[in-house]
Amino acid sequence: MRDLDMTTLRLFAAVCETRSIARAAEQANIVGSAISKRLAQLEDTVGTPLLLRRRRGVEPTPAGESLLEHARTMLASAERIERDMAAYAQGVRGQVRILATASVMAESLADDVAAFLQVPAHHDIQVDMEERISPDVVRGIREGVASVGICWDAADLRGLQSCSYRSDHLAIVVHPSHPLAAHETLSLEQTLDYEHVSLPVSSAVQVLLQRAAALKGKVIVHRVIVSNFEAAMRVVRANLAISVVPREVAEPYAATYGLCVLPLLEPWAKRRFAICYRDESGLSAAAQLLVRHLAARAGAI
Repeated sequence: MRDLDMTTLRLFAAVCETRSIARAAEQANIVGSAISKRLAQLEDTVGTPLLLRRRRGVEPTPAGESLLEHARTMLASAERIERDMAAYAQGVRGQVRILATASVMAESLADDVAAFLQVPAHHDIQVDMEERISPDVVRGIREGVASVGICWDAADLRGLQSCSYRSDHLAIVVHPSHPLAAHETLSLEQTLDYEHVSLPVSSAVQVLLQRAAALKGKVIVHRVIVSNFEAAMRVVRANLAISVVPREVAEPYAATYGLCVLPLLEPWAKRRFAICYRDESGLSAAAQLLVRHLAARAGAI
């Protein structure tokens, strides 16, 4: 097989994602016939049809789906190479990208990364962080979007290597005048008659809560769905709903807003986080240093 052309693979991925040669051509600012020619050459190179032409567009064949998965990995690797080389050209000797959940970002990660960067030997390392829900963290690491991920260890980490990070404890946050405020601790079942404010329902915590509620024959009623903890705390402060939030995140807001933080009693409310990556031997030197630092910081707590 002849060498695969990265430009052609990028165009092939765009066609698969848009299901249209015309739309892919518009995005790439080239004519559709040029893409068609490249796709024909690509099919000739791999020796099998990759796309099915339909009346309303195109769709990948099974072989095309397989190639698309490989192409995404190759393109992500090429992007990292370009980014890393650009970083070296600017005088940065290492660059690490982290995907982490909202809880990790809000609780400890920023402080741990700041401590890492304050070490004189690490001054030429750049660390980029992006917030995602646990399933997307794992998917991003598998697809090569980032080298290091940090998420709830209940996520499906099969096929990845991992080590322990920190832990937290889920709690119910309520307004002082709320009927539940008289309690010191709560079970989830005690909260199910009240409306909740939550982060996106696809997040790992919300999926867990819905399952736990279903075992009691109930559902969690979401009055408000927000994108971050601060917004959730503002809704609770207005006494519009209650919220399940990590105690470690809630307590600073509770002190400021005068809210009540009531730990959940269920065993699953105590969560541990994991640092995950595809292969430790494949991590850059900078990423290996950061992973060891984060694991050590967690072990010191």
